[in-house]
Amino acid sequence: MRVKKPSFATLLPAALLFVALGMAACNKNSANPEECCGDIKHPAVTEPGEAPTLALLKDPTAVPGFTVRDLDGKSISIADLRGKVVLVNFWATWCPPCRAEIPDLIALQEKYKDKLVVLGISEDEISPEEVKAFAVGQKMNYPVAMSTPELTKIFKGVAALPTTFVIDPEGNIQQRHVGMLHADTTELETQYLSGMIKNVKVERVEDESKALITAAAQAKEIPGVDLTKLTPEQRTAALKALNSENCTCGCELTLAACRINDPSCGVSLPIAQKLVERIARGEKIGPTSTQ
Repeated sequence: MRVKKPSFATLLPAALLFVALGMAACNKNSANPEECCGDIKHPAVTEPGEAPTLALLKDPTAVPGFTVRDLDGKSISIADLRGKVVLVNFWATWCPPCRAEIPDLIALQEKYKDKLVVLGISEDEISPEEVKAFAVGQKMNYPVAMSTPELTKIFKGVAALPTTFVIDPEGNIQQRHVGMLHADTTELETQYLSGMIKNVKVERVEDESKALITAAAQAKEIPGVDLTKLTPEQRTAALKALNSENCTCGCELTLAACRINDPSCGVSLPIAQKLVERIARGEKIGPTSTQ
């Protein structure tokens, strides 16, 4: 017997916890991702004279050594970045919240270039040349590399985009954010972990980033739905559709979010599978795909 999907009242504590962890949660019907959470007071914002509160992982883990080659062909080793805070940002050009947070990442990289390195990891199915053209157009001032099987093994649990791992100067993962970053919190994390400021109240928390997938994050893996047989173009189209089409089970989530939050849902699975089958046959997917 399938457990009934939790009500809004049941999900409210989890949603509040997400706000406490600095994770974006926006209206899934908003046409502009940059408008998400504009009215939410973030933990990094405090009253005058009050020490800001920062949530870091209870059990930081060391990052194994890895090397990537950026879009300019330059080799980048995590060992070479020791001594700086590193933001490993998994993103894609097709992902609206990923694009919306790029200006903040650019600003942070410019402001803290001696203390911080943003490392963008593209999950795109398109060619590196196309990703580079996008990065140039966005004036991204930090290195971008394509995702690799090695990175997938090291940074486990990247089920939605954007996902950002915050690594301290000693090479330990201190936090993981799913969804759009809050610039205030990311800046505070950079300042604290780099030793620039000391007057911070640190709360050690469990990794709750899998608790809820909202419209502020775009799923890239859908439980129960096989995307491996699709072409790169079809896979991108399928992910866009699954992250925008609503489920009809009453959860008020997208198909992708419903599948991740409740893989046992018997309503979202056949709808998502049928949608992917239609894309595989070359059909155009419109706004009424779930009907």
